[in-house]
Amino acid sequence: MIRRKSPLSPLLQRGEPSRQYGFGHRVSCLASPFAKGGLRGIFFLLVMLLGNAAMAADFTIGYLQLQNDPRYSSKHTFAQYLTQPLGRPYAGAQVALKESKFHGSAVGAEFKLQQVKGKDNADLLAQVDTLSKQGVHFFVVDAPAATVAELAAATKGKDILLFNISARENSLRQAQCQAHLLHVIPNYAMLSDALTQYLTVRKWGKALLLTGASPEDVQLTESFERSAKRYGVKIVAKRIFELSNDPRHRSQNNVALLTSEADYDVIFVADTDGEFARGVPYQSVKPQLVVGSEGLAAMAWHWAWERHGAPQLEKRFEKQAGRPMRDVDWAAWLAVKAIAEAVQRSASTDFAKLRDHLLSDAFILDGFKGKRLNFRPWDRQLRQPILLGTHNWVVERLPLEGFLHQTNNLDTLGFDQRDSNCKF
Repeated sequence: MIRRKSPLSPLLQRGEPSRQYGFGHRVSCLASPFAKGGLRGIFFLLVMLLGNAAMAADFTIGYLQLQNDPRYSSKHTFAQYLTQPLGRPYAGAQVALKESKFHGSAVGAEFKLQQVKGKDNADLLAQVDTLSKQGVHFFVVDAPAATVAELAAATKGKDILLFNISARENSLRQAQCQAHLLHVIPNYAMLSDALTQYLTVRKWGKALLLTGASPEDVQLTESFERSAKRYGVKIVAKRIFELSNDPRHRSQNNVALLTSEADYDVIFVADTDGEFARGVPYQSVKPQLVVGSEGLAAMAWHWAWERHGAPQLEKRFEKQAGRPMRDVDWAAWLAVKAIAEAVQRSASTDFAKLRDHLLSDAFILDGFKGKRLNFRPWDRQLRQPILLGTHNWVVERLPLEGFLHQTNNLDTLGFDQRDSNCKF
């Protein structure tokens, strides 16, 4: 007689004494308290597990965005600027939601995403207020800096945590900081410190600075000037560009003219829009490297990063979104992951307990960049390594060896506690 193995047999026979039952099935005596009941006991156990899953309470995470956010215009996404997003980062949050499926099982919670699309700041704030009254405490925020600042100011003192995933402005970590506003995306100060560390090590000590006039460009420029002073890079000249068809502004949008009559090792371009920066390489008078917003750029994430499990995350994201992962996508993924990790580690869904854990030294995240990540207590910025890359290659991960800090070397990037003007 041929005995047919049960598909459960390998799971129930691992090194345990077993007993022969009918139909050729061997079931471990120690495998389950229902073993005496044979397959009926196993069936009953499965029913119980499925019942518990069905009873799991929803743990809703709000996801906030503006309907007409200019940062995601087709012009920007089509041009594929080096430091700009390739699309809305909601796909990153969706990937994290799939990965976090079992994080809340121990406390009977099932994670959900509630996507909110506001027509303007007032509409977004009204929907946050509605969700807050329904028991939603955690919000991933994909919005420009002005919107993030307004949301944070309006929700001050409420049982809410906001996770900024796309606004890099230093002001949100300084004068406009809020205790309940956490920053997953690195700020301009962190990015410029990382790049300037590399310039210092390579002994490229003289930089020509080309900058735009937008408020974002000004913040990026100020960050580079601060980093250059901090690490000993000399800015030999600072010249303002202006994209315009007006012949009177020809000297301000002609790369050859802007890069002439100066002695420099690299050209730092501060162009948060990206349109001017992409035309600088190979157009300068001297054949020097372009860094900053084009050429060699500092980023939170790069699709070509090949270590610490990064390719697996990249593949999951590309399957979800149909495109490579960028900074904001990674930040959306990590924000949802942070909330899920806090629920699992604290074994609670209580807001106060989760908030305290997220902001404590005990909270640790794996961002697939090889370092333990957590939030700085003085400005709520996420400590993290920065990747230095071109369009298709990661050149280096920062901070570099030799750049040391008395408590955490990641704090050599951005605002240390002594540099912070943040007051909660």
